[in-house]
Amino acid sequence: MNYWLQRVGMAVLLLLTVSALTFGAMNVLGDPLFNILGPAAADVNNPANAEKIAAARAEYNLDDPLPVRYVKWLGDFVTGDMGVQFSSTGQPPVTNLIQERLPRTLTLLVMAQAFAVVLAVPWALFSASKANKTPDKVSTLASFAMIALPAFALAVILKYLLAIKLGWFPLAYRASDSFPKRLWQTVLPALTIALPAAAVYQRLLRTDLITTLQEDFILMARSKGVSRRDVLYKHALRPSLFSFVTVFGINTGALIGGAFVVEKIFLIPGLGLTIVESIAREDFPVVLAIVMIVTAAFVVLNVLIDVLYSLIDPRVRAS
Repeated sequence: MNYWLQRVGMAVLLLLTVSALTFGAMNVLGDPLFNILGPAAADVNNPANAEKIAAARAEYNLDDPLPVRYVKWLGDFVTGDMGVQFSSTGQPPVTNLIQERLPRTLTLLVMAQAFAVVLAVPWALFSASKANKTPDKVSTLASFAMIALPAFALAVILKYLLAIKLGWFPLAYRASDSFPKRLWQTVLPALTIALPAAAVYQRLLRTDLITTLQEDFILMARSKGVSRRDVLYKHALRPSLFSFVTVFGINTGALIGGAFVVEKIFLIPGLGLTIVESIAREDFPVVLAIVMIVTAAFVVLNVLIDVLYSLIDPRVRAS
């Protein structure tokens, strides 16, 4: 119980730290008045503009000290009020914007991770069974190439080859289409994210499998006549998954960054495209909301990884 209380306490402290640093950075680096009022914010000598500026400062609490504004924002955020966009209309509210675009990014990430795991596990099993032979060396070269290739370059290559040249996939995402069509439009972007992730997972799992295959209990299973396939799937795979599961959780944060790039290239109006546009126009409430959602998702995922550890190895629960 104390262990889980410590994990929850650390998670809350992490979220508070990230929110404070992001809030401070956003409010120090830009001028929200310009985004709210436009060029009128710079013309303070005009009485009409001066009145608008004063009203905007009062509405958005811009005259309050930074710590006071942070506490007010945090209080609203934990109750589900993410504020309004820094624009002349403030529409749509940030909460509505997030509710509209979060499912698109979530679908992309879940699909990408699913593709990555489906590709990586059999790939690693095959490489481990052919360790240091020609197929394994070719596999190693392919995995290194995928890892080294930047996400934006891979996205452009796959879009050109599979969407433009061969026409196998749609060129762009259309939010107005039906769900099955939007799901199909997400396949190629998800594959773009999944391939480098699969290469990382494959390299790690292959190494652990090779180590596990040299353990005494594996040699015992082989001496009893257990088939090579059963040795791999039933005896070696499970104890080799610890590092894989850890990297799976940690790598999700990196995949979120990759998803933001991919959304821009494939024109998916998700959180990635939204945060790029919001940073460009210094729309602080939107940036803060997305940063907090991503951080919270990362924290929750790591807690789930701890639970998965206990399922893979019951000794974790007893420790």
